[in-house]
Amino acid sequence: MPSSHPTPRSRPASRWAGVTRLTGAAVAAGVVVAAIALPAVGGGGAVFVSAAEDLNIKPMELKEPSLAQASTVYDVRGRQIAQFYDQNRRVVPLSQVSEEMRTAIVAIEDDRFYQHGAIDIEGTIRALAKNLSAGGVSQGGSSITQQYVKQVLLNSATTEEGKDKALEASYARKLNELRYAMAVEQKYTKDQILEKYLNIVYFGDGANGVEAAARRFFGVPAAKLNLAQAATLAGAVQDPNRTDPGSGGKARKLLLERRNVVLDRMAQLGRITPEQAAEAKAAKLGYKGVPQPNGCQAGRHPYFCEYVRHELLTNPAFGRTQQIRRQRFVQGGLKIHTTLDPKMQAAADQAIKRRVFASDDAVAAEALVQPGTGMIRAMAASRPFGDSARKKEISYNPVADSRHGGLIGFQAGSTFKTFTLIAALKDGMKLDDGITVGNGYTAPSTSSFKNCRGENMGIPSWTVTNDEGTPGFKTLRTGTWGSVNTFFMALEQRVGLCETVETAKSLGITRADGKPLQEYETFTLGINEMDPVTVANAYAAIAARGKLCAPMAVTKVTDTATGRTDTYEPSCRQVLDAEVADATAEVLTGVFTNGTMRSVGGIGRPAAGKTGTTDGYATAWFAGFTPDLAGAVSIGDPRGSQRYKLSGVTIGGRYFGAVAGATLPGPIWKDTMTAALKGAPVKEFTPVNTSRFGGCGESCAPVREEPDEPDSEEPETLQDELQLDDQLDGGQLDGGQLDGGQLDGGRLGEDD
Repeated sequence: MPSSHPTPRSRPASRWAGVTRLTGAAVAAGVVVAAIALPAVGGGGAVFVSAAEDLNIKPMELKEPSLAQASTVYDVRGRQIAQFYDQNRRVVPLSQVSEEMRTAIVAIEDDRFYQHGAIDIEGTIRALAKNLSAGGVSQGGSSITQQYVKQVLLNSATTEEGKDKALEASYARKLNELRYAMAVEQKYTKDQILEKYLNIVYFGDGANGVEAAARRFFGVPAAKLNLAQAATLAGAVQDPNRTDPGSGGKARKLLLERRNVVLDRMAQLGRITPEQAAEAKAAKLGYKGVPQPNGCQAGRHPYFCEYVRHELLTNPAFGRTQQIRRQRFVQGGLKIHTTLDPKMQAAADQAIKRRVFASDDAVAAEALVQPGTGMIRAMAASRPFGDSARKKEISYNPVADSRHGGLIGFQAGSTFKTFTLIAALKDGMKLDDGITVGNGYTAPSTSSFKNCRGENMGIPSWTVTNDEGTPGFKTLRTGTWGSVNTFFMALEQRVGLCETVETAKSLGITRADGKPLQEYETFTLGINEMDPVTVANAYAAIAARGKLCAPMAVTKVTDTATGRTDTYEPSCRQVLDAEVADATAEVLTGVFTNGTMRSVGGIGRPAAGKTGTTDGYATAWFAGFTPDLAGAVSIGDPRGSQRYKLSGVTIGGRYFGAVAGATLPGPIWKDTMTAALKGAPVKEFTPVNTSRFGGCGESCAPVREEPDEPDSEEPETLQDELQLDDQLDGGQLDGGQLDGGQLDGGRLGEDD
């Protein structure tokens, strides 16, 4: 193909050429002034009076903010999982734009681009003559440099008034464009100007810049554009809204006509042969309208994507102020590398899909977190992300807290008993220390429980019960394995409500809605609403032998506009005695073999965990871990878990009389972990320090003439098969009233 210009393409403008351009620009500016001030004389032989010698035209520096473009999110293997953009644009160097495209745009927009300076005098005079005869501005004579200036001013405008000013048809604007263009011509080579122009100009159909346009219109990168495609895009620049192919057949016909105009012009200028033009004109338009996904809804892993998006907008690590973070996000051009593991994500997706349908009223959600780093490896939910209620979509993040797009979460149930267990171990209790409990527990006095403000929280007039199981002596092991409510109420009384709350806080526990934790007597029964990420991360700290790491989703961000790369490391601290964590893991391993998960079973490698079911089967949980990975699964009805409980429900095509922690969340967790860790080396937990925690101390089992009925007796009823006492974790609080105070699903109101 003939060259699109006769001069060397990357040669900087010489000082002599700059002077020539400056002189030519001043003369043209004089023509502009004369055209404004004087009428045309002599009909077709109009004479323009130049006032250039009276003007002091100087270059004016143009502020060129970075172009807004798409940001791309990658998983841990470097594969794209989502992209965000305020403007669909990908900035590319001129070397990644086909020669056909460069030739076409110059031919139709500014065929003397490589010969003239900041302004094309011939084109300007020709346009002025037409404008004067028409009595106004009816024809443009802008060079590519001037068009670039106009696009910069338009993109920089932050108000509609500013945008209108950048586009107004006036000689004053032209004069300012000239001043800016003179500076641009002095600053850059012609190739650099063309590159900037091609990256900023709008082509229609939501495509800003030649790369986005090539992909949107034809599904190819700009480097692969052929002659017909290049001519189409070059033709679209003049009036992109009128020739927008996405708006229908009429616009496509206009675009096709405009493409052929470009091809004719290229042939007229000798840039292509008549035969090449004819062949390209014979081709169909070829518009494909390739979707360009934008935002999390269009991504493959929307809930993790939403978490990342909110991290970028709210975490000071990504910008000192909210305004800085917002501007950086909108500006785009970021390559965001994350912690998401596609294998683990697939394991979570499939495990949930297998047991909970998108059409179900209940929603299951799961998070996987790596112990020792806090890296979130997967976030999954049973419902699709979106705004369509008809399609059962949800527009919030059920896996995360409110700061990351979630709502209020679900009460965590007996997963909170783990924090009372830890508080007891910290207090010096041994694994076989225990308490004798009955089928009901009543606080001896209001002062039996004090919150962290020192306020009395005991309720002597209310009884927590175990509707299943047997009374008797329960150790830290057996009480945890059976998830015995009365045992954990007595244990919390012994170690202290505030101490239990502080233990939970030390492991990163915060409410999903961002409000302060509710420090009531029933704290150990999981009355606080939680999200899976927070619960999984707390259990990950136990797996990491007491090292808590902040949940982490982003590892590296590269700004393509500046070339700067910021890397992010795990933020961890030791919050728990390592041996206490080891002893906790030792107890929780028995949940699979001797406790509420025994009918579900383990995962073929060392694992520990705790089921959770709230009062009246409002919600159900399972949280557990191996040395490599921690996960938490929740299930509840987003219409209102206290009103729409998990009893007498059909989920995943199966009817359930009641859903407990081991009914659905436990099996989902088991399936997920089995698949996620398949092929990974088996790791053991650190053995418990038996000299410190073995046996019993001051709370040994009482001497009995006859042993109690063993807790391991096989269940005889369907409810027993739902894992004994874990089904009824919340006692008898079921939305009733007590002494004038409101009880809300096992949560005491502020007046109690």
